[in-house]
Amino acid sequence: MAHVTERLALVGVESPEVEAEILVAHVVGVTRSELVLQPKVPRKTEKALERLVARREQREPLAYVLGEWGFRRLTLSVDRRVLVPRPETEVVVERCLACLAAAGELPDVLDVGTGSGAIALAIADEHPGARVTGVDVSAGALEVAGANALWNGVAVEFHEWDLFAGLPTGPWDLVVSNPPYVLPEQIDGLEPEVREWEPREALVGVGATEAVARGALDVLRPRGALVLEVAAGDAARVASLLGAHGYADISVTRDLAGRDRVVEAVTASALGAG
Repeated sequence: MAHVTERLALVGVESPEVEAEILVAHVVGVTRSELVLQPKVPRKTEKALERLVARREQREPLAYVLGEWGFRRLTLSVDRRVLVPRPETEVVVERCLACLAAAGELPDVLDVGTGSGAIALAIADEHPGARVTGVDVSAGALEVAGANALWNGVAVEFHEWDLFAGLPTGPWDLVVSNPPYVLPEQIDGLEPEVREWEPREALVGVGATEAVARGALDVLRPRGALVLEVAAGDAARVASLLGAHGYADISVTRDLAGRDRVVEAVTASALGAG
């Protein structure tokens, strides 16, 4: 395993030893903690390990190399058609579940820009009775999301939809979105795993957050909730935007790294207010 660590370190992988353990455990079919009982990689798995390491040396995201990634209680299939689910997005789900606590047993939830289905599936998994719909402009992403729903045995509807055309008619108790928020001039400064491998249409976008905020006003129930993941450093601007549109009870939640990451609010007492 030391040679795998060395190879990953040489190409600039941030945590080469950890990733080496993950890759070896994956091909051997054991957990990382069980590797201590498996001091050598079995010869029959050497070629498989070599293929995975070679891909990671090209800075292909580890999640794509493995073909799956954990997100809250779920294991999701991921590939180049979707973003890799991130820890900060788990905080988005936490805030959604908190909002739904007062929405009754059968809330209607819309996930805009669903990608792999991570947010939609996690909400449906952790709030039994929630009727969740995920929409995305990418047909490829919707294929991944649909497969993840089947794989995890979670019931979510997925539909192709362009958020700039407005949002699907509700009424919804909750609209949630992790929209593309990287600015075009920022993409070249991102790590190669993101810049060169993840779908640019899911990363880079101008006006997507604003479009979701406007569209949600027309489709949320009175006092329905909007939950948005935002770029680091952009929470204050987005909170101000929601206030200008007439949203109430606006709040900001930090991610696990202490950065303002999630902005949420509720609609006024009538649909379409603002």
